[in-house]
Amino acid sequence: MKRLDAVVIGGGPAGATAALVLARAGLEVAVVEKAAYPRRKVCGEFVSATTWPLLRDLGVADMLEPLAGPAVRRVGLFAGDVVVDAPMPAPPGSDAWGRALGREHLDTALLDAAADAGAQVFQPWSAVGAEEDDEGCRVTISDREGRSTRLLDARVVVAAHGSWEPGSLPSHPRPLKHGSPDLLGFKAHFTGTRLPPGLMPLVLFPGGYGGMVHADAGRTSFSCCVRRDALGRCRRAHRGLAAGEALVLHIAESCRGVREALEGARREAAWLSAGPIRPGVRNVGRGRIFTVGNLAGEAHPLVAEGISMAIQSGWLAAQAIAAEESTAAGLAAARERYAREWRSHFARRVRASSLFALLTTSRATAAASVAAMGGAPSILTWGARASGKTHALPRAA
Repeated sequence: MKRLDAVVIGGGPAGATAALVLARAGLEVAVVEKAAYPRRKVCGEFVSATTWPLLRDLGVADMLEPLAGPAVRRVGLFAGDVVVDAPMPAPPGSDAWGRALGREHLDTALLDAAADAGAQVFQPWSAVGAEEDDEGCRVTISDREGRSTRLLDARVVVAAHGSWEPGSLPSHPRPLKHGSPDLLGFKAHFTGTRLPPGLMPLVLFPGGYGGMVHADAGRTSFSCCVRRDALGRCRRAHRGLAAGEALVLHIAESCRGVREALEGARREAAWLSAGPIRPGVRNVGRGRIFTVGNLAGEAHPLVAEGISMAIQSGWLAAQAIAAEESTAAGLAAARERYAREWRSHFARRVRASSLFALLTTSRATAAASVAAMGGAPSILTWGARASGKTHALPRAA
């Protein structure tokens, strides 16, 4: 069995980015992805302006830019009868703007690029076990039918399998009990909406928050998070409807901006759901396991930084791993560098998103927060900047 430099578990934006950077650095890499691509995913789909330069460095922007939605130059607020907007901040010295793109395009392009760079891709295969010792990591993988297994031996593991689904790998978060405050994610695409091009509003409604943005092929991506107990009330109020349909009716009834934007629109395909979503700073891994994406830490989705944090964290972890020698001291140095850079680039975004979520969804502060933003929309521009929309990574292409 040939020893690899790295096994990447998960081929989404974080994992595929890490695999691509490692492969380009000349390392032997394998990626294990359980889903067949292209695939849909619960996700707001917005890629911040600071991430498009990374996508150019990774060699996929030329393919993706013609597919992406219009440049997002305005950030807005839809809450009750409040409909306001303000300029979206741009990174210093850059004329780039964020744009939205379906995950079926983004994920496929990144993983294909990793394969083209030399990464070995196992898809659809799942990592079903992982063990580590002083010498390395051994990852057991299984095909979709469970008929075939393989053992991959590597110096390090990059865990990019996400935090929303349970599992038995050492990198899986400890299962938590479900409760009323759990945030559940929903997402659907609509065509024929009246959402103004270039506007990405924050949507606030009783029991949750969400966002809308024009994505690829003329579609509008509508994603939201709702408390488990609030979703239960929605379903009881709209008996006989699926959860997603009950939820969007609840949102439209309470939010003029959404009601007007979706008037006459048509939903494309079924609603997707996922969760519970548990925002917060977690850890960058331990031993020979590096965690990226929302395994390392997750901002509240209301700041629309999930994809950018995933790609950027995959980039940072891979740069740190590739820069060090295959020794215990090198591994420790790589982990220290990655942890330091992760905190520098992402800890503020996570904290800011938690503050924004508290101010805009708590019964004690929501009304005052909406009134403040409605009266001074420039707060939206400040919030977008505080959530990382202008914070670019130093790159070494």
